[in-house]
Amino acid sequence: MRVLITGAAGFIGGHAADAFRRAGHEVTGLDLRAAPGVTAGDVRDGRALDGPLRGMDLVVHQAAKVGLGADVADLPDYASVNVYGTAVLLAAMARHGVGRLVLASSMVVYGEGAYDCAEHGRVRPGPRAVRDLERGRFEPRCPRCGAALDPAAIGEDAPPDPRNAYATTKLAQEHLAAGWARETGGTAVALRYHNVYGPRMPRDTPYAGVAAIFRSALERGAAPRVFEDGRQRRDFVHVRDVAEANLAAADLAAGPASSAREPGRLVAYNVASGVPHTVGEMAAALASERGGPDPVVTGGYRLGDVRHITASPERAREELGFRASIGFAEGMREFSTAPLG
Repeated sequence: MRVLITGAAGFIGGHAADAFRRAGHEVTGLDLRAAPGVTAGDVRDGRALDGPLRGMDLVVHQAAKVGLGADVADLPDYASVNVYGTAVLLAAMARHGVGRLVLASSMVVYGEGAYDCAEHGRVRPGPRAVRDLERGRFEPRCPRCGAALDPAAIGEDAPPDPRNAYATTKLAQEHLAAGWARETGGTAVALRYHNVYGPRMPRDTPYAGVAAIFRSALERGAAPRVFEDGRQRRDFVHVRDVAEANLAAADLAAGPASSAREPGRLVAYNVASGVPHTVGEMAAALASERGGPDPVVTGGYRLGDVRHITASPERAREELGFRASIGFAEGMREFSTAPLG
């Protein structure tokens, strides 16, 4: 299969390109920066896409501006790269008759995760109030009775509720891909990545993932600084597992029609380990592997963050045949000394 991978010089895109090549596929990489096996080009430039798209069977769209954003001044860049860039890419795919897409989406489209109330069952709390965060009241409450909630695993059918610029643009990408599939009869698979970490992860920047921020602090001999009380629950999934999920999604998109693979629609999948851990546990694991210093819990917060978001991986297991293989302890041990991007 001939595959175009956008963002192929990036963290997840680079690992995906490696996985596709190991599987025997012919890979063309596209990224803003050139690299071995990667052509320089911008997905917002339709003319730059004409050559790379010619003769392709599948596009794996990883190129994106990531992170929550530093402030509202970042909104135009997020919209330009993630929304406009995806629209230009999809239009070019239609022009060249490329009818298969694997889209890198994100858990952030859900907003807060799923919660259960003892009285009202499954509920979705709204955004947390600044006054509660400032007082250290981090746990969402039942939107109907105000009672404490138990976090639960969220499935792909949960209604989206994006809480920041990045989340909003990732959901927009899904909507654009769904529209493209309907109008062209193409096949679109959206992979909702949970907290991805691993070798070649970008270093500490305002847009970096929390694992890279902690790892960079430890490299400097500084303690990882953990927001809130460190008990935020996430699903940490290794980047090599994410690359394998992309391969599985490509096989689904190329396969015969089925309930999971139906031309003209988009199907979304959580890409996760299925085993949640707290942010504090992750910081402690990295610190332990590197010999300290121990994490410091700051009580600070970022308004665009959510409290708990963990995934049900069942649909990916059943329909993609994907199951994460790298456990938390093994992955953190490797990541504690792995090269960063």
